[in-house]
Amino acid sequence: MTAKDEQHSTFTSTTGGVMTDEAGAITGELELTTHHEDGCLHARIRYAEAAEWYTVSGSPMPEESETSHEHIAEHLKTPGPVVSGNEEAVSLGNLQES
Repeated sequence: MTAKDEQHSTFTSTTGGVMTDEAGAITGELELTTHHEDGCLHARIRYAEAAEWYTVSGSPMPEESETSHEHIAEHLKTPGPVVSGNEEAVSLGNLQES
């Protein structure tokens, strides 16, 4: 998939990782891509330089939410809540709260 408006960034996840629809939480050096389609901003993630992309849980987001690639990337680098001493994975489900 390559779209004209596709944006990419690479970052290292926090301990809890990023929650995906297909694989659950993934951690480590990750690549994020976002693109606009059908009035929504879609976010996908993969292990750095891997072939398989995963949908970030909570994606797609309505474009009117004023969410940008940069906002999503910053959110995914922010530690999730700590529950019973363990950091939970972050998703886009609570992006508007951050």
